[in-house]
Amino acid sequence: MNLTEFIHALPKAELHLHLEGAVAAPTVIELARRHGIDIPDFGGGSDLYDFKDLAAFLKVYDIVCRCMRTPEDFHRATYETLARCAASNVRYVEMFFSPWAHRTCGITYSAMLDGILAGMRAAERDLRVIARLIPAHNRELGPQAGREFLDEVLTDRREQVIGIGLDYLEAGHPPAAYAGVWHAARAAGLRVTAHAGESGPARNIRDSIEKLSCDRIDHGYHIVDDAGLLDDCRNSRIGFTVCPSTTRYTTIWRDLDDPAHPIRRMAAAGLQISLNTDDPGFFWTDLDGEYRIAAEHLQFSPRQLADSALTALRTSWLDPHTSREWLSAWGAEIDALLGQLDT
Repeated sequence: MNLTEFIHALPKAELHLHLEGAVAAPTVIELARRHGIDIPDFGGGSDLYDFKDLAAFLKVYDIVCRCMRTPEDFHRATYETLARCAASNVRYVEMFFSPWAHRTCGITYSAMLDGILAGMRAAERDLRVIARLIPAHNRELGPQAGREFLDEVLTDRREQVIGIGLDYLEAGHPPAAYAGVWHAARAAGLRVTAHAGESGPARNIRDSIEKLSCDRIDHGYHIVDDAGLLDDCRNSRIGFTVCPSTTRYTTIWRDLDDPAHPIRRMAAAGLQISLNTDDPGFFWTDLDGEYRIAAEHLQFSPRQLADSALTALRTSWLDPHTSREWLSAWGAEIDALLGQLDT
């Protein structure tokens, strides 16, 4: 078994995947035409996802959100996203979506949920990939909007909605302002996470952990700027959902071959990291591709790739019983795969 075959055969979980960022460009263009939405002529879609930084990325993200207007659109996007996950042998997904980014399109939060959850059920039935949902709040809208966002989530509580996240631009929007909202979410039984340290400072990571009580951080690359925080997170086994392809566009670390790339340094420091796609439609990737990038550019060994797959389970929000069962089963499966790998 060669490395490519090994990577594909690894059982995988994904914890950092945005529904809107996973929609393929041709699907976006088709939805725009169906709903009569005026967007630039992107032809077959090769130019739609062309951006140079996080701010430009978010503008395109908003175009995608405007094109999703009915429960059927959300069903389609969800099913197509999970089908691509299944094609990389992803068996469990915790998926973000941005409900408030669709508010001006005339679709309610409940209708969005209806479409997404129907797509999740169909994917589990057809593709044997299990998914759960994490509504995410746009931090740029402020904590008052965050309280309204949480009220919406709690008013229409579905069992597949397991937590909330915090995303969009970090600059000027530190996480500490959301402490009250995040504590209320935890008190209501939701898990919480936050995008932190992607383009913002290490302080955002510390505040997300200490003030928002997050036990998982999305991205977190600027942790390498704070040795004390890095030690604290290693000792407390905080999970980090890292996304190699995204760093080429949304961070200051554009060279994946750089020995000082933060993902490589985070792994070397012993942090609990899992590999993820983030926005695979935007970055023309899938989880097999991210694992190959980790091997070919970040110098991850096969054992480190295997550890990432198991870390995704350990740091997931699965119930403890299921997590233990899957860790045991996946561990045995992965050990067998390692034994078949060409040396």
